Amino acid sequence: MAEILQYIPGSGLFHQLHPGTKILFIILVSIITILTTSIAVLIALLLVLFILALAGHLFKQVIQQMVLVVFMSVILYLITIVTVPEGTIVGYLIPSFIPAIGGNLPITIDALIVGTVLTLRFAILITAFQLFVISTQPRDLVHTMERAHIPADYTLMFVIALRFIPTLQMEGKRIHEAQLARGYHPGEGFIGRIKSVAPVMVPLVSNSLARATLLGLTIDIRGYRTRKRTSLRERKMGMTDKIAIPLMAAVAIAFAYSFVMVYLS
Repeated sequence: MAEILQYIPGSGLFHQLHPGTKILFIILVSIITILTTSIAVLIALLLVLFILALAGHLFKQVIQQMVLVVFMSVILYLITIVTVPEGTIVGYLIPSFIPAIGGNLPITIDALIVGTVLTLRFAILITAFQLFVISTQPRDLVHTMERAHIPADYTLMFVIALRFIPTLQMEGKRIHEAQLARGYHPGEGFIGRIKSVAPVMVPLVSNSLARATLLGLTIDIRGYRTRKRTSLRERKMGMTDKIAIPLMAAVAIAFAYSFVMVYLS
């Protein structure tokens, strides 16, 4: 599996957009996703994101991370089945033919609807945020956040957190391969996977702490505390941004109008 939240160089649609435009895109998608309860609208929005990913030559990277979405979807459905027992019953999570405990945890239509809405929301937010991160260089994101007058400490924490996620994933993969090369074999199946976590997590945490110390020293050496910084280059808005921003504004106005009309009715 490809590293998650890792910047991928390219020249597609999302790579051409200014980071500020992509931040507005994330905000718009998030607002629509959170305020919408219509399954049809959420499905349409997810399809639009897939089309944009295809146009931006990032469809393969988005699909590779759908394993996480499927895993979380199962969890969300289980949670809604347990917490929403009211409604028309279409089945039982524990089949009725099982002795003693059969016929418990009813699966209702309301639970399936709520689970579908939560799953689509999760998939949309993950896909939109992934498109933003894998198409934006960290330095461009830093410049944009500085222009937005976000405190430098928060900008630094956000960018470091984003950069550490793929770094930790690659480090964990190397440690796991090293353990296998040394003949460590905890076993097959689910139990084997659980046993293989500790030999990876211990050196991973140790290396992460050492890397954090080195990063702190590097920040001090480069004069971060002086708050005096210069940019080698600064990203300017192009024609793609001038087209995308009015389109997003039109979508925002249309959604706000329809939302108000539905709310008043």
